Formats: sequence, C-alpha cells, structure tokens
Amino acid sequence: MRFEDKLKKYSREQLWQEYCGFLDMSLDEYMYTQRRLMEEQLQLWSKSGLGRQLLRGNHPRTIDELREMLPLTSYADYADVLLAKRTEMLCGEPAIWIQTTWEGGLRPIKLAPYTRSMLDTYRHNLLATMMMATARRKGEFDVKKGDRILYGGAPLPYMTGLMPSLFDEDITFTWLPDNNTNSDLSFSQRIKKGFSMALSGGVDFFFGIGSVANYITESFSKGGSGGGGKHAVSPGNALRYLRGKYISRRDGRAITPGDVFRLKAFFFAGTDAKCYKDRLTKAWGIMPVELAAGTESTCIGAENWEHNGMVFFPDACFYEFIPEEEMRRNLKDPAYQPRTCLMDEIQAGETYELVLSVLHGGAFMRYRIGDMYHCLSAGSGQLPHLTFVDRVPDVIDIAGFTRITASSMQEVIRLSRLELGDWVLKKEFNQNDDPFLHMYLEIPPDAQASEVVTRTVLTEHLSLYFKYFDSDYGDLKKLLNMEPLQITILKYGTIAAYEAKIGAKLPRINPGMLDVCGLLRQQADSAGGEGRPRL
Repeated sequence: MRFEDKLKKYSREQLWQEYCGFLDMSLDEYMYTQRRLMEEQLQLWSKSGLGRQLLRGNHPRTIDELREMLPLTSYADYADVLLAKRTEMLCGEPAIWIQTTWEGGLRPIKLAPYTRSMLDTYRHNLLATMMMATARRKGEFDVKKGDRILYGGAPLPYMTGLMPSLFDEDITFTWLPDNNTNSDLSFSQRIKKGFSMALSGGVDFFFGIGSVANYITESFSKGGSGGGGKHAVSPGNALRYLRGKYISRRDGRAITPGDVFRLKAFFFAGTDAKCYKDRLTKAWGIMPVELAAGTESTCIGAENWEHNGMVFFPDACFYEFIPEEEMRRNLKDPAYQPRTCLMDEIQAGETYELVLSVLHGGAFMRYRIGDMYHCLSAGSGQLPHLTFVDRVPDVIDIAGFTRITASSMQEVIRLSRLELGDWVLKKEFNQNDDPFLHMYLEIPPDAQASEVVTRTVLTEHLSLYFKYFDSDYGDLKKLLNMEPLQITILKYGTIAAYEAKIGAKLPRINPGMLDVCGLLRQQADSAGGEGRPRL
C-alpha cells in the first residue's frame, strides 16, 4: 500500500510506529536487528563470486568470524567487478547503478549497484526522515500528498537523483523542479526554475547538500534565482513577498527566503554542510535537519525535531567504527589493520571512521566509506547520536565537490609541467567559515624572482588543471563564489628542514595546524625573521 493511502487508513501513531519506531528501540533491540540482517547478508554475500574473491578461501559462518577473516576493504577491491558491471559476481541483481566521483581524473568514477530491496529500504527511510523532521513531538508529523519540495540535488545517475522516483512510488510530491525531467537545463537554470515554481505555488520542503543550499539561498537574496525577475506569483506568496521586500528595505538588508516561504522542514547533507548551518537557519527561519547518505550506502541516518544528532537506521547497513587513534595509526602504517567497534561499543565524545556492510544484497562488505563521525551521546542502553565531521584526513573534500588525494595532486602538478619543489595541501576555512584549499609550496631558487607573479601564475595554472582533472572543480568555484585554491610560497628546503627538526615526515594532505605553524616559523627563522608568508 502506498504511503499516501496509509495516511487515509491508519492513525498518525500507527504510521509513526511503522516508520520511526526504531527511535524507541533499546540498544540491545537495535543490535539484534543489525545482527539478524547482517547474518542474512553474510550468507548471500559469502557465496557470491565477489565474496569468494575477497574472502580468498575463508568461510566465515558468523559476524565475528567475518571480522577476523576479512580485512577492511576500499573501492579498489571492488573496481574490477563493479566498473565492468559484472552482475554475475554479485549476490543480488542490480535494479539500478549509481555513480559518483572517485579520485578526480586519476580514477574518475565509482559505480554502486542497488538491488530492489535496497531501494525499498531507502524509500522507507526517506519517508521516516520526512516524518521526523516535521514532527514537533513524538508521533506528530506533517507530510501529505501534494507537498512541494525545492530540490537542490543532482539528477541521475547520482544518488540524489533517485529521490523523486522513489518518493513517487509511495506518495505524490511536486518537485521544484524534478532534475531528472529537467536534466537538459544547466545547474543555474534548474535553480531559477525551482524558485519560479516556488513563488508561483509555495514550497513545503527544501533539500540540498550544504554548499548548494547556501548558493541557492544567496542567489535568492541577491535576486539571481528568484529574488528578482518576473514570476507568476500566487496571491499568498505575493503578499508575503511584498511584505518581505518592505521589511528588508526598512531594515537595510537583502530579502531572504524566510521572508517569503514557510518551510515544514529543511534537509541538508554533505561535506562542510555545518559551515552553512547558521546562515541557512537565519535565512530560512528554520534549522536544517542533518542527513547521512552516500552513493555506496543509501540513506543511513537522520536527525529528528530535537536536532541533537543523527540516529542511524538499523536496516540500511551494518555499522562498524574505527576509533580515531586506530585510523591515524593506519595512516602512518598502511600495513596495520585498524580495530573496529560496533554501535553498542562507541563512546560519547569520541570520533570514528565509519565502516559499512551494505545489507539487502549490497556489494560492499566491511567497506571504508571515508567519512568521519563524532559520537554526541551514548550509553545507558540508548541509541547513540552522531554527527558528520569530515572526510578522512588523507582526502580533501571541499563542500562535497572535490576528492583530492596526494596521488591526484601529484598528477595535477605533472600535467601542469611546472617546476615545483615540495608541498603540502591543507583544507582551511576563511573568516566567513567557507572552506578552501591552501597549498604550501616550495619553488626552485631560480624561479623566485617575483613571489607575487609566481603565486598568480601558479594559481592560474593549477586552477586550470584542477578544472581539467576534476570536472566538479569549476562548479565548486561558482558555488563558493571565491577562488577555492590559495597558495603560500615557502623558501626552497623549508619542508625538509622542518621534517628534520621534528624527526618525522609530514603528510602531504591535511597536516595538522601545529605542523603548518611550525613550517611558517621555520620559514621565518630561515629568513632571519623577514619574509614571513602572508596567509
């Protein structure tokens, strides 16, 4: 039965129990569900060609035996099967293949197969997020047929493109716009169309990754995507729009979406989403609800109306967690196999790298998704609440639009044909809390005639090659409305001298701020206190 029919037949309390009852589970009940579904998945997966290939002759009968026998996996372990869509190797027949960025131009895409059972669970959990986000207390929610969703997601074959079609299987929403049926439009054209539709008929929900939601919001306030121009505006929205224009002029500020629209809920996700949380809350008059989702995993968690961290759905994936100290030990020694703990073993105040085994016929087992989560609360038999932190330290993801590693950076430098020395690359934040790439770079002595010219040429060259190497980089510059790459020139030999001083090699991606400050002190000391780089 479709959800919109259930709304007529069942009480709100019955529907809440069906979709959001997991919130009332004890931790023991939660883990029972996790283990039962994982045992079913293990039986399927271990007999598949992919499972036999990764298990290398081992035959685990239990989850504990699997954790002993199967090392943690990465996408490289699956690439030969999944990129060739070798469905005969999988434990479930794919209903659709979903795509995302892997590692820029070095290894451009990842493909992930979704079984019909995965899609059904994904749809069920998406409806649960809608109910939780619109509730003001347990059991009360406001979701109905015809609700209008301002949609900042990418079209298929990306994971967000599944949302309109999955929801339509259960309930009829109006998408502003449906990016799959408007895929011929550019990103900015789809945004303008969405706001035009919102002004003509209103909007109930807003979904977008954080950086895209911020871009849409700022565009409205500046008049670029709905704040100006001519639209067929409904009478109610026209009155609110005129009143909003009057108040904004009176207060000497730009009009905001919250002056015009009254959202039931606002969903955001993605890397750096929290950078935009306060400004989005102020602009829309409602606090965004955090979602956890990914190409390989589907939707795995969401906040409720209390905004106190996400609870992970027990039926999407089986979850393991690598404690931060174990993850960092593995970064220093790639041969080291980090230990993991389960959902009932994580501790409040600790940060973990997430490891997933996708249920319902999924391909990925003990898979390092590359995301870090912080546990906000745990213990006393209650379900843990988590919040997304960032990608793992050896990957730089800016606003959900880049996947930069040491090897991809080396390839960018090689393609640029520039004569460069040593370097480190760090993700930093400006005064507005916007993320950017900061490259600390040495250049050979004979190329240091003009530091200003060198920095300008390097920025232009590397920006050009980033755009060539990672097609999302151009969109990133548009979204951030700033140059996402900044360069600080270091004196040749500074990095080697600092490494000799501390007796350790620096990671080329995301060294700690203590080490960055140490590099700058080393630079200043070698210059006799002069020529400190400007940040």
